[in-house]
Amino acid sequence: MVKIAFSKRPGRHERHFRRKIDNLLFPRPVIDFSNEELLDVQRQDHEELLAFLQSLRKLVRAAVELKPNEETQIILDLKAELEKHYELACGLADNQSANKQAIAQLIDVIMGTVQRNAAGDSLAEQELAEESLARKTHFDLLESNLVADLLHPQSLIQADELAAVCLTDEESAVRFAIELFDADQRQLIRSEMEILLEKYSDIDDKLKARLKLFADN
Repeated sequence: MVKIAFSKRPGRHERHFRRKIDNLLFPRPVIDFSNEELLDVQRQDHEELLAFLQSLRKLVRAAVELKPNEETQIILDLKAELEKHYELACGLADNQSANKQAIAQLIDVIMGTVQRNAAGDSLAEQELAEESLARKTHFDLLESNLVADLLHPQSLIQADELAAVCLTDEESAVRFAIELFDADQRQLIRSEMEILLEKYSDIDDKLKARLKLFADN
């Protein structure tokens, strides 16, 4: 039977499904999968995308309908929702560049209003500048699909799969993901990676080099 094609721009369900295909480092690898199994994860990605677009439209409408003298808390709540949607967009199927750009622009408009209200308050201005820098750093990290997958509120990457993911995902993606963990968490992941490598002693030496990433950071 002819296998159906993988998506060119998969969402998080298909990405994680593909991570596990014939990957014995995972506690629950995907072996000899069927078309129906692949179609199911693609369907889940499609449904997630549709739900996101519907939610984003509501947010955009709320942003457009903001009053010139809107309460600060309403503005900040809207900004927080837009930031969450940017994070979600980074893990979705298809090309989300336009949606991410639109969300980022709305956040900039909202932050412009907040900054004008804070004009003259040096402490508030400093806090807003620090927040802006932290947001940019966070959004830069989200350009890695792995980071987006790990940060999703219902992440598909289980705790007992993290070592396998860090060993077998693209090195560039793992380098971004390392920034999400503190020193203790990195050491724990490294220890779990070492256990996997000992279990599969004939594994590619390139994967063994991943341990160095967690030692250097």
